[in-house]
Amino acid sequence: QVQLVESGGGLVQAGGSLRLSCLASGRVFGRYHVAWFRQGPGKEREFVAAITGSGTSTYYEDSVNGRFTISRDNAKNTMYLQMNSLKPEDTANYYCAAGFHYTSTSSDYNYWGQGTKVTVSS
Repeated sequence: QVQLVESGGGLVQAGGSLRLSCLASGRVFGRYHVAWFRQGPGKEREFVAAITGSGTSTYYEDSVNGRFTISRDNAKNTMYLQMNSLKPEDTANYYCAAGFHYTSTSSDYNYWGQGTKVTVSS
């Protein structure tokens, strides 16, 4: 069982940066692949980025590639999403997720946080 708590959301102007954090409970955080998803107003939840349990492999949704960086610190049971060059279309609730599959499919993840809101103003 893993519990996830996101933090770091807020209001930022277009072109600005934010860093989201996701703190996990439990002693075996490194066993799980983890990912960030987001859900914008009136939109379905979509994949943002994923990272393997060891942290050695990452991949990104095309629209954030080159602007966002996913990382993790297993000693701190925490993963991060550094978001640079933010755009109004990045406005969404951002969720972290953990599971045993390294995938962009939300249903493959077993554990979810409650989300943190990011608003990017133009």
